[in-house]
Amino acid sequence: MSEESIRNEYERYGAEQYYRRFGARYRNPHEAAVRLAIHSAATAWGLDLSHVLDLACGSGEATLALRELGAARVDGIDPYTGAAYLARTGQAAEPLTFEDVAGGALAGRRYSLIVCSYALHLAEPSRLPGIAWALAQVAPALLILTPHKRPVIRAEWGWRLEGEIVVERVRARGYKG
Repeated sequence: MSEESIRNEYERYGAEQYYRRFGARYRNPHEAAVRLAIHSAATAWGLDLSHVLDLACGSGEATLALRELGAARVDGIDPYTGAAYLARTGQAAEPLTFEDVAGGALAGRRYSLIVCSYALHLAEPSRLPGIAWALAQVAPALLILTPHKRPVIRAEWGWRLEGEIVVERVRARGYKG
């Protein structure tokens, strides 16, 4: 689907229903820019790629870019796009929602980095502090890729903004816990 058709389907169904209906064949139309943004961020900020969580992993755009960079291990989670992720990456995505994450589903795990591409701006604003706080408990670094200035992640949620890189209208924001 093109960017325009995805936007139209979001308006028609809402983001959650869109992914429930079309998640198995989802592809981010900005994949090339996402890849460039991840490569730029990894180079600029020296990201630790030893064990990465691809949060809301879609069809694996970020996972594939991270593998290109030599990531040792990438785990994906997404409640809607598991079939698309498996088809492109050869690995299963754990079907966790943002609500599950905020509720402690990642407790006891440890990642070197969390990457969330084109998804966190879709989280309910009231859930964002809990999601951010839960993520800060399991990783020292967070990379958010977004087409917007959203989401705004606040320091009191466990993260401080280290920098931002914009590549072809994709914003890559690096945070430290």
